[in-house]
Amino acid sequence: MALAAEPPNPTRCGHELFPGRQNTSPQTHTNTNTETKRSEDHKFHAHTSKIVKASVEFAASSGRVTGRFIPDSITTSLPLESNHCRPPLSSPTMLPLHQCIAPLLLHFIFLAPFWLALAQNHEDPTIRTMEAFSGYPLHEPSSSSIPNPISSLLVDADSLVKQIEELSTFSDSPSPSVTRVLYSEKDVLARRYVKNLMGLSGLFVREDAVGNIFGRWEGSEPELPAVATGSHVDAIPFSGKYDGVVGVLGALEAINVLKRSGFKPKRSLEIIFFTSEEPTRFGISCLGSRLMAGSDALAKALETTVDAQNISFIEAASSAGYLTDSAQISTVFLKKGSYSAFLELHIEQGPILEEEGISIGVVTAIAAPASIKVEFEGTGGHAGAVLMPYRNDAGLAAAELALAVEKHVLSSGSIDTVGTVGILELHPGAINSIPSKSHLEIDTRDIDEERRNTVIKKIHESATEIAQRRRVKLSEFKIINQDPPAHSDKSVIEAMVSSTKELNLTHKLMISRAYHDSLFMARISPMGMIFIPCYKGYSHKPEEFSSPQDISNGVKVLALTLAKLSLQ
Repeated sequence: MALAAEPPNPTRCGHELFPGRQNTSPQTHTNTNTETKRSEDHKFHAHTSKIVKASVEFAASSGRVTGRFIPDSITTSLPLESNHCRPPLSSPTMLPLHQCIAPLLLHFIFLAPFWLALAQNHEDPTIRTMEAFSGYPLHEPSSSSIPNPISSLLVDADSLVKQIEELSTFSDSPSPSVTRVLYSEKDVLARRYVKNLMGLSGLFVREDAVGNIFGRWEGSEPELPAVATGSHVDAIPFSGKYDGVVGVLGALEAINVLKRSGFKPKRSLEIIFFTSEEPTRFGISCLGSRLMAGSDALAKALETTVDAQNISFIEAASSAGYLTDSAQISTVFLKKGSYSAFLELHIEQGPILEEEGISIGVVTAIAAPASIKVEFEGTGGHAGAVLMPYRNDAGLAAAELALAVEKHVLSSGSIDTVGTVGILELHPGAINSIPSKSHLEIDTRDIDEERRNTVIKKIHESATEIAQRRRVKLSEFKIINQDPPAHSDKSVIEAMVSSTKELNLTHKLMISRAYHDSLFMARISPMGMIFIPCYKGYSHKPEEFSSPQDISNGVKVLALTLAKLSLQ
């Protein structure tokens, strides 16, 4: 198609767009020059047409560009869209095609790579930096799929270790120990720190009446029950910095790992920061998760519970910004099925994984704990004046019962039965005074509830017999709690085992002999736990330690398992 045009202006559509071509006016050409010029134009036209078509075909075949079809007739005609190259139609001069194809050619040369780069933004180092800083992709995928565990589940171990160290500074005892007691000033600061991290990761954060904290990443089908994970950050006096903390900050990093990988959950994923897993302040273990599981007895007891300083639970919770009335406690209860599954990442708190050189422990069951309070009363007296046959020594009664606990546990017939006398107090506590009172607190556990209950029965029988024989009074034998064991769900175990295999990590099926919030979450949803090694099995002491590599392995297994469960 021929187009009428005025003589081209070099400053508007001229050859300066193509360095090396001379800007000349057609009016000065001789006939010979005109023929030469036409020949050059024809060659240039054919060459540029091939480039343009090749660019379009490449873009189309790559799936990068969609738009209007460029016909074969491009070699003879092209629409002119650029106003600055459109000549007046009244002009008698024909415009050479190459004069106006230049802007179009530059469009494909320069803009096609730009669109290609946009489509491949994950390869752009700037985008990667922004995604790493934000913790999740700037362009989320349109569909959900399991991320490749080898190439995309990348844990930022340095940042995670730094967060663990920072959280350990919120402590009422000097480093390297950690003391963080429920509703204390340091506990409140630690809560604020974790909530800020949740917010930075783009999670929706909320809290219930007793201070259980929830951070949710909403899935594509938010109406489905979510998959939950989490642990606690409270710490008994002079303990370590990893117990519970790995399960909270590690869960947060697992979410960030999935976001960076481009994964989009179907079921929402939710991190839970449980209130008071440790019984330090009010003598109640797993307080937050027990309430979530719907313990009416605990809710009733908390109405009158006080700590060693005679501060009530209600008063302490209110001072930390939580409930102000006992009627609010029951609002924490959750219905069975509120979550589709629950996972907890935790240090083993025992030496097995480290000694056997195994990366991951897949927990199949959590031992059932029972707590007992025992008190004996005697007559006391002067350590020198009262002869041995005339004594009613409450201290010796307590000592004998402590040995009886060991005997009954060892005779249970199972290595899974354990018992501990963790507290033994004597009154008046003077070196030259015969104890008139003694107080013991006994912990016994087993994965078999009936076997554990048999041990408790034998301990009670021994306490009664000792009191009679030593002529002291058994003033109290009280079972504080007698929780049933919990077994991990088969489907959750399978997902954890599958994840460890895909990540080429060694694993071991094992029992948790320490109780965890998972014990009570099992009453709400299918449950599973992931253990990682810790140095010499140390826990609840300043020497508690887990290496960055072991923590990273646990986070990867958690992330991949969460992804699998989210898509179910």
